[in-house]
Amino acid sequence: EGSTSADGRTDSIWDAFARRPGAILGGHTGEPGADHYRRMPEDVALMAEIGLTTYRFSVAWPRVRPDGGAVEQRGLDFYRRLVDELLARGITPWVTLYHWDLPQALEDRGGWTSRDTAHRFAEFADTVHGALGDRVHFWTTLNEPWCSALVGYASGEHAPGRLEPRAAVAAIHHLLLAHG
Repeated sequence: EGSTSADGRTDSIWDAFARRPGAILGGHTGEPGADHYRRMPEDVALMAEIGLTTYRFSVAWPRVRPDGGAVEQRGLDFYRRLVDELLARGITPWVTLYHWDLPQALEDRGGWTSRDTAHRFAEFADTVHGALGDRVHFWTTLNEPWCSALVGYASGEHAPGRLEPRAAVAAIHHLLLAHG
């Protein structure tokens, strides 16, 4: 969605990973990305124009609970506006809570290898559901958790870029705990 530092959003593991020389082909980053954060009303109008009936989007954890702690209302308000805009255009919102964007602050405390991250995810999920649950009826907890765990912690090809197979096993367990 771009706007990787707007309105209180902090780094995700992908922001930090993308800054590593050679980690991302061409040195690309998430800024500006699709610039959806700034262009959301136009984007939703285009969705309606082409006849979309459902829009699956991810909520950026570092935008809503930037360091895994306190809620950043400006970030949460963006998703409220997005859902309102979608519904006004007859488009069903489908929320994905985690799409590989762990706040870097949580990775610094162990990331998915730490059981505490599953508890922080539960708080994040509760926050988002509390804000959108009256209007959103379709939810996905984790996008491809095997990628987050194995490709992020064992092979190091995805963020956070760790090469620790034992850590990946712990990450698998904690991702499944978070899902539950």
